[in-house]
Amino acid sequence: MAGTIRFISFIAAALIVLLMDSCTTSRKMNKKIQHGPSDLIERILAQHPEQFDSIVRNDEHRVQILYTQIDRTKNNRPKFTDHFYHVDNAKYFYPASTVKLPVAALALQKLNEIHKKDLDENSTMITEQDNGSQTAVYNDPTTSDGRPTVGHYIKKIFLESDNDAFNRLYEFLGQEYINNSLQKMGFEDAQIVHRLDISLTEEQNRQTNPVRFFDTSSKPLYEQPAVNSMLALKSRDIKMGKAYMSNGQLVNAPIDFSSKNRLNLQDLHEILRSLLFPKAVPRKKRFGLRSNDYELLRKYMSMYPSESKYPAYDSSAVRDTYVKFLLYGAEPVVPAPYIRIFNKIGVAYGFVTDVAYIVDFENNIEFMLTATIHCNSDGIYNDDHYEYDSVGYPFLKNLGKAVYDYELKRVRKNVPDLSEFRFDWNERLHASH
Repeated sequence: MAGTIRFISFIAAALIVLLMDSCTTSRKMNKKIQHGPSDLIERILAQHPEQFDSIVRNDEHRVQILYTQIDRTKNNRPKFTDHFYHVDNAKYFYPASTVKLPVAALALQKLNEIHKKDLDENSTMITEQDNGSQTAVYNDPTTSDGRPTVGHYIKKIFLESDNDAFNRLYEFLGQEYINNSLQKMGFEDAQIVHRLDISLTEEQNRQTNPVRFFDTSSKPLYEQPAVNSMLALKSRDIKMGKAYMSNGQLVNAPIDFSSKNRLNLQDLHEILRSLLFPKAVPRKKRFGLRSNDYELLRKYMSMYPSESKYPAYDSSAVRDTYVKFLLYGAEPVVPAPYIRIFNKIGVAYGFVTDVAYIVDFENNIEFMLTATIHCNSDGIYNDDHYEYDSVGYPFLKNLGKAVYDYELKRVRKNVPDLSEFRFDWNERLHASH
């Protein structure tokens, strides 16, 4: 009997130690990222009922919001407090162009992993054609010398959300590299499996073009053959709406998003956090980037079209706030000179999404805000009848402004040093890079 009691006591003591270790590990993991009061976003929205009530009370809008407060230690290390509003990774939204954010980072990562001397984001990238569904690229008239490069594709992705630029990086990376890399980083729900703005079959999107890289003297640096992805897609069942247009005909059935791109709100938010604050996230969630890679991504995320020399944008067609929905919506306004938004937007199938880090250098404010809204009241997809202008863009503008106003009043113990996020943005005043 005494032996039994001693054994039970031993087991109990062991369990206590395991629980203590588990709690310690949990505390270590959450040391830099905390969850704040669950109702903070709701309270912020409630201060502006005329702007938000009719939207958030309508489940069809499928609103999700993730807001991160950032506080700095005396040594300027960031500490994050995440606030969630209806964030549900099981609630699908079409990510549209937001998938360009991780793909841009992965393109730089792959260049680093190839380990070829002189191969970098400024090397000439020639895309060949392997079958009739593919197209080739031998020059880029928007660069200073006509050479297509990974760096310039990334620039166009952030300044104008260029779909062709994304497709070229998708072809360089391939389905397997993109998805396996994101899976290893812990973004297990991610699924990036097709090009954008091109109608291709699932099999055609598995096939990626041959790609060759050269230096500026046309010396070959690296050659990648055509690839046929063997990626096993996760089984999903995502059907939405009541009908959709196909080849000019109305199909009276829900549209199937099961095999389309997928990137949930929390993963998007964490990917952006990793690119802005790599040392503040677990090593597993960091991209394989060098310091100049991070600088390139951050500069182009926050740059305005009017500051670009190549491409040179027509300000009447591409305004500076063109892809800055949070704070500015779709209005043709002049952005505040002391505010920069490091972000990526996505718009398609009635979904409007923006993942952003917003910095106010004058008032020493910084915060992260990611949100998505669905604007398709008639439940019909592909008919181009979406409420982007009347609902989606105003909602994101008002949301960004409401959170920004809250941040203006929020007391910080330490003033942040935001100098690492300042860049010499205006290329038109200097020689192009």
